[in-house]
Amino acid sequence: MQQAVEHTASEFRSLHTGKATSAMVENLAVEGYGNRLKLKEIATITVPDARTIQIQPWDRGMVPPIEKAILLANIGLSPVTTGLLIRCLVPEMSGDRRKELIKVAHGMAEEGRVGVRAVRQEFMSSVKQAKKVGPMSEDELSRIEKEIQKQTDQAIAAIDDLLAKKEKELLSI
Repeated sequence: MQQAVEHTASEFRSLHTGKATSAMVENLAVEGYGNRLKLKEIATITVPDARTIQIQPWDRGMVPPIEKAILLANIGLSPVTTGLLIRCLVPEMSGDRRKELIKVAHGMAEEGRVGVRAVRQEFMSSVKQAKKVGPMSEDELSRIEKEIQKQTDQAIAAIDDLLAKKEKELLSI
């Protein structure tokens, strides 16, 4: 469950708030060398100023796949390539774009909640299977199920807190 919360937090870092950060692009999946690689694994990412992200691939042949990955990510960046250097200017955030990013954040949060619930379901199934196999009282089963539900509620609350912070960040000008 903690991994689902951490994954959601890392997804939120990819949403920009008008200020350039390397986290916006470093985990983008790029098709290259017959695999899907993270951008940070195939390029140097720098932020020379508050509005620009620079990406310098280690291999010249990776420039087109990196451009394609940035465009497909739909994070509001337009890559401009000069030789081996890819520059992405972070646009000023409009009201519509802020609302759009909040919707994306809600979708990411829901994916995180679904992940937490899937873990809960897996644990509940394994506990019920263990009861069938070995000696376990109904009280013990009930106690374990309540503990699993408590952990689930805490993980979902953590995701909701992350979402609230991201919304506040996106709405602040």
